[in-house]
Amino acid sequence: MIVLSHFQIKPLLVARKRGELTAVTSPDLGLTSIQVPVQGERITFADGASLSWEDAEEITEQEVACFALEGDTIRKIQAFSDVTNRHCSLMPTESAPTILIAGFPMHRIKGTNPFQDTLTKIKAANPTGAVLDTSMGLGYTAIQAAHTAEKVITIELDPAVMEVARQNPWSRELFASPKIERRIADSFDEVSTFRPETFARIIHDPPTMQLAGDLYSGEFYRELHRILKPNGRLFHYIGDLESPFGARVAKGVIDRLGKAGFRSVTRRNEAFGVVAVK
Repeated sequence: MIVLSHFQIKPLLVARKRGELTAVTSPDLGLTSIQVPVQGERITFADGASLSWEDAEEITEQEVACFALEGDTIRKIQAFSDVTNRHCSLMPTESAPTILIAGFPMHRIKGTNPFQDTLTKIKAANPTGAVLDTSMGLGYTAIQAAHTAEKVITIELDPAVMEVARQNPWSRELFASPKIERRIADSFDEVSTFRPETFARIIHDPPTMQLAGDLYSGEFYRELHRILKPNGRLFHYIGDLESPFGARVAKGVIDRLGKAGFRSVTRRNEAFGVVAVK
């Protein structure tokens, strides 16, 4: 499936206006590059799919949307969640796309991009052994963790998010890697199904406290402590620790992690989170 955004279409429009015969674009949101003709009635791709210039203009006008090109028809990549009663959609960046839920991006995009944001979290988490990823989203964390871990179990509450991830070229490894096990469940409930000391690492990147307060609770942290191996590491994404709101949230998180039994909690400002050791 070809997936496009305004980042891929604008160079084609510029090349056509200049009278050039071909131009370079990407059929997968920047992962690979191809050359396509730009002076015909339509933009034709190697697999036979083609895009009208009218549809190309529509894509460029919707800068927070990604589109699947199926045959000669475009379709916005989005879904409505029956679980949360919210819309979710794929939003392009100059790197990996993010997912919008109720209009809010689920990755850092200011001063960074979703891919670099993920790498920063992974460096703080140092994935090894068996890893639990409590909030799958587009699966970037699970994908990167699987590069060094023995196995990754990633949990996603919302089937609509899974549907969007399946259409994201940057998420393909989430569904292809034999190291990654995907589960549709509520992490708050699902963690109780794991045996004690199952995981060497836990990556906890929940939605904001306003959307998922139970994933910041002492009860949930005690469960994470229970299923973590001795000397295991938990990375907990919070948000900008230097902002007034982030500082308040971090203070409560650090206190509750300590009460849950974690013997060391270290701020990782560059990763917008904390690392706790059992």
